[in-house]
Amino acid sequence: MSEEQSKEARHHARMERKKAVIDEKIAAAQIERGVLLINTGNGKGKSSAAFGVLARALGHGLKAAVIQFVKGRSDTGEEGFYRRVAATMPGALSWHVSGEGFTWETQDSSRDAAAARAAWDLARGYLADPGIGLVVLDEMTYAFKYGWLDLPQVLATLAARPAMQHVIITGRGAPEALVEAADTVTEMTLVKHAFKAGVKAMPGVEF
Repeated sequence: MSEEQSKEARHHARMERKKAVIDEKIAAAQIERGVLLINTGNGKGKSSAAFGVLARALGHGLKAAVIQFVKGRSDTGEEGFYRRVAATMPGALSWHVSGEGFTWETQDSSRDAAAARAAWDLARGYLADPGIGLVVLDEMTYAFKYGWLDLPQVLATLAARPAMQHVIITGRGAPEALVEAADTVTEMTLVKHAFKAGVKAMPGVEF
C-alpha cells in the first residue's frame, strides 16, 4: 500500500468512526417540540443570526412574528427585505418596530419602559397563538437590564407557550435565569469591529 493509499485508509477509518458517533446522537434525539434560543454577547450578529433563522422558518411554511424591543428605526435592510417577503406571503409574517431607540438616544427612562411593556403586550399575544411557529424578540434582554419587564413573569409566559412554537431572544447581557431556561444559547464574541477604527455604520452590513 502506498503512502497516499495508507493516508486515505486512515482518513476513511476516522470518518467511519465519526459517522457512527454522529448517527448515534441523531438516533438519540427523538423529541419534537419548540425550542427557546438566546443570542447574546458583545459581538456583532445576534439579530442577524435570528433573522437568518426567520428565513429558514418561513421557508418551511411556519408563520412568524418579530417584535423589536429597543430599535426604533424602520429603515433597516432586514425589515425592508422581510416586508417585501411578507407581501408575497400574506399572513405569514408580522413585524413590529416597538422600541423608542437606544437609551442614550431617548434619555427618557419612563418612555423606554412604557415602550418595552407595550412590546411585551404584543409579544404575549403571539406567544399564546399556536398558529405562530416562530417568535423573534429582538433586543429583549435590555428590558431586563433596565428593569422594564419582570423576568419571572416573562419566563412563565415562555414556558406556557404552544408546544411547537420556537422563540429567539437577542441582546447583550442575557440574565442567568433566562440562559438557564433556554434550550440553545450562543454568545457572540467581539474580536474586531470596524466602528472602532472610525468606519461609520454601513447600510447593508450594520443596518
